[in-house]
Amino acid sequence: MAVLGLIDGLGEAIVSISQAASGYVSDRIKKRKVFVWVGYLCGGVSRIGYSFSVVWQQLAVFKVLDRAGKIRGAPRDAIIADISTAENRGSNFGLLRAMDNLGAVCGIVISILFLDLLGYRNLFLLAAIPSLVSSFLIFSRIKERKAENIQVYKGISFKHLDNNFKLFLILSSVFALGAFSYSFLLVYARECGFKVGFVPVLYLLFTLTAAAFSLPFGKLSDRIGRKPVLFLAYSFWALAALGFILSRGYTSVIVGFVLYGLHKAALDPVQKTLVSELAPPEHKASILGGFQMAVGLCALPASLIAGLLWDKVGLAAPFYLSFVLTVVSMCILLFIKETK
Repeated sequence: MAVLGLIDGLGEAIVSISQAASGYVSDRIKKRKVFVWVGYLCGGVSRIGYSFSVVWQQLAVFKVLDRAGKIRGAPRDAIIADISTAENRGSNFGLLRAMDNLGAVCGIVISILFLDLLGYRNLFLLAAIPSLVSSFLIFSRIKERKAENIQVYKGISFKHLDNNFKLFLILSSVFALGAFSYSFLLVYARECGFKVGFVPVLYLLFTLTAAAFSLPFGKLSDRIGRKPVLFLAYSFWALAALGFILSRGYTSVIVGFVLYGLHKAALDPVQKTLVSELAPPEHKASILGGFQMAVGLCALPASLIAGLLWDKVGLAAPFYLSFVLTVVSMCILLFIKETK
């Protein structure tokens, strides 16, 4: 499990660094759309490459290209933040996450239904179509707003950030140290007696839950504020971790995956919404990317530590650590002040 944690953590770290770099550059050149459509194009081309690869070295190249496509993250978030208002920003980020998760649901279902019929090579070709179409639509249809006042966020400096944002960054980093990869949940389900063929169904259940509730939680944050919904997000994961600690029954594991889906549905859109509102407008893309980098870099020790605890102490040990860090994060959240 330590090896699995290291691999998953490295992947998240690479993605986060690419997002930070694209956010920085997009602020510097005052262009954001190009990173979005190029990112989707990289994803589409990499899937075509998977289909035609015959040796692992070719797969490695296209895997790097696929990860490079994540440069779209921070500039895309900045575009959404720019065109939104305080009344609908949570809803817009919620809709984005809902569509991302719904796409994952469709991909899982198509893979389950058509793998035997089409084969994995044709499935990769089929998976390339949405990315290529998205790239074309963004390139040809999206009009980028001119932002003459955008400045570059220079280096790793906190001088543009207020204490409130710094505290939220610390909070999110603390939580991220316990937010190990969902791969551990899938292995945990297998250890609890679920058959290998049913484990993808649990992943589908988690993804479907996240898709269904991302938009409602985003809308809820527009009505009652970001902090209460973040409390809900952390509470869902704390309950899931407790369930995994206290019981290994089939029902408790299924409920745990549902709670994990609710956690991601509440956390992902509202966290980005709050970051975009706490960040200075002229450095929005840079700070969104920098925030993702800080959280993503914590994923490397998080998954590695979880794997070591799993191997050396027991499979419940990572959940104990995550539960404690989640409670600490909830306490820090009490001191965060939302912007008006």
